[in-house]
Amino acid sequence: MPRISEFYGIAIYIYYRDHNPPHFHAIYGESEAIIEISTGGILEGRLPRRAAKLVAEWCEIQRDALLADWALAQAQQPLLPIEPLD
Repeated sequence: MPRISEFYGIAIYIYYRDHNPPHFHAIYGESEAIIEISTGGILEGRLPRRAAKLVAEWCEIQRDALLADWALAQAQQPLLPIEPLD
């Protein structure tokens, strides 16, 4: 599972050959959520409130890069790292 970013203890992954809609996985401690790229909303799982807010903010800023990595993952190509949230 390729990690594409990490910030404030939150690791972000996009898996190869994952299902639609385009999404990524955010892991913070024992919590994990699947986040829809187009909305930044949680599709499945849960994150603590503060972590969910940070992930949604980062998703909005990095939406184009996330969609580009999603396309690369679907094509079985190496993913590009994405800048973390400052």
